[in-house]
Amino acid sequence: SDQLLPQCWLVVRVDGRGFHKFSERHEFAKPNEPRCIRLMTLAARRVLMEHRSILLAYGQSDEYSFVLHKDTNAFNRRASKLASLIGSLFTSAFVFNWSICFPDRRLLYPPAFDARAVAYPSVRTLRDYLSWRQADCHINNLYNTAFWSLVLRGGLSANQAQERLKGTLAADKNELLFSQFGINYNNEPEVYRKGSLLVRASLLDSQVDAVAEEASVGDNVPDVGEASVEEVSEIAAKVAKAEAESASTLLHIDIIKDKFWTENPRILPLDSQ
Repeated sequence: SDQLLPQCWLVVRVDGRGFHKFSERHEFAKPNEPRCIRLMTLAARRVLMEHRSILLAYGQSDEYSFVLHKDTNAFNRRASKLASLIGSLFTSAFVFNWSICFPDRRLLYPPAFDARAVAYPSVRTLRDYLSWRQADCHINNLYNTAFWSLVLRGGLSANQAQERLKGTLAADKNELLFSQFGINYNNEPEVYRKGSLLVRASLLDSQVDAVAEEASVGDNVPDVGEASVEEVSEIAAKVAKAEAESASTLLHIDIIKDKFWTENPRILPLDSQ
């Protein structure tokens, strides 16, 4: 059996397969393609709408991690079932919403995402995982910002830029960006430096700077057919309730430090194990 251990927090991580090639073929902007980031978030929102046991999702680059409550019994906690259903829904939502984010660009071939499910025994280990993913976001984005500045603005080849950055530390890359290109990395958009956090709106206790996002096509739109006025009103009430329960808030914030978690203790209770 591939049933994950009870009373453990579950994470299903969805990763793009061959996304370097995919981004090249679809001519993504460098170092970041904001339209793809938006598309990834629309796909993640769809997953949260369908799977109510997911508390939050964190995304960066070509990946999204979905956190399920430790008490969930969704799909009998089977790793293969969770990974296949969440991975397939994310992939289909990515394709389904492509034209919203890329109205001027045809999807040349189907993208692929793999998924895996892992259990974390405590809030501490779960937060360590989320911190690792955000640290990875920062490290990769700083490198890519420096690399593509050297190529696109500095006139270096890809090999030359790679050699120029070999062995450099974060401080070296920050200095290079500022001295050669006038870029203060700390002023770069937070979505690039910190990634995207989707949280159930009902779990937030503090005032946060949420990011408005357009809903995907088909979200919560029922087929009323020949329904009567009373039936339509009943359907509308059910849709409104479903939207409230599934609503998620998009944030680009620091999730490594304690501040966000202590101000919103209902998301991941600090005394929960």
